[in-house]
Amino acid sequence: MNQPTVAISLGAFGADLVRAQGQASFIPLLVSAGVKRIELREELFSPDVAHQDFPGLAHAIQVQGLECLYSAPIELWLEGDTKPNPELQPTLDRAIACGAVWLKVSLGHFNERCDLAALADRLAPYAVHLLVENDQTEHGGRIEPFVQFFAAITALQMPIGMTFDIGNWRWHGQSASDAARALGRYVEYLHCKAITRNAAGKLIAVPPTPADLQDWRQLMQHMPTGVPRAIEYPLQGDDLLKGTREQVALLANLGRSSTPHSTETETLSHV
Repeated sequence: MNQPTVAISLGAFGADLVRAQGQASFIPLLVSAGVKRIELREELFSPDVAHQDFPGLAHAIQVQGLECLYSAPIELWLEGDTKPNPELQPTLDRAIACGAVWLKVSLGHFNERCDLAALADRLAPYAVHLLVENDQTEHGGRIEPFVQFFAAITALQMPIGMTFDIGNWRWHGQSASDAARALGRYVEYLHCKAITRNAAGKLIAVPPTPADLQDWRQLMQHMPTGVPRAIEYPLQGDDLLKGTREQVALLANLGRSSTPHSTETETLSHV
């Protein structure tokens, strides 16, 4: 049985470190850790993102045999607009330049007045598959707009998938279980992170506990078998490769009926 695709969202290594070293510098680590997909983060490029060496980055990813997903911090629908965000087109261009197969954006301010035909026209020239994600905003982190969006695009047979961020539902008191039941069939990419409050009371991402893993297994029962999943919690430590490899194996085994719970717990205990 093939293992599910595991990705790493490069922000997991720390924004400052990734910006300083460059996203391409992490490719060898990902390959050594058994990762199948790299998630490039647009916000981790230099401020002059338009002048990045995207062809060089695409080549470095391709020669290592990694899949590529491009994540951009834009909303698909801006407040008060019925047409898709004008920034979608240049973002699609950058994703193509990086060799990305997927582009991940936030849903934004979707409502029944949004022009889905215009979105289809915008996407038509591009061989990139669009994924929309629940984010941490009040308008983009609630279940109901996603239910409405996917009902509408399903009726129109538009090939758009969902990135389901487990932790982001917490920001506005939404139930991840309710979200999985309502939206699980549309999920094509699973962002994994546990959430806790720091000393200042701020919600932050942290590695999963065994209880979190049990919850994630329950959520995944509502999603396609073997859904690709990504690490979006901090990866740190003196032996970064070892810790990353263990977390990748943890997510690869998550949700597989043949994997005993004790194996997941044992792997976690070494991180």
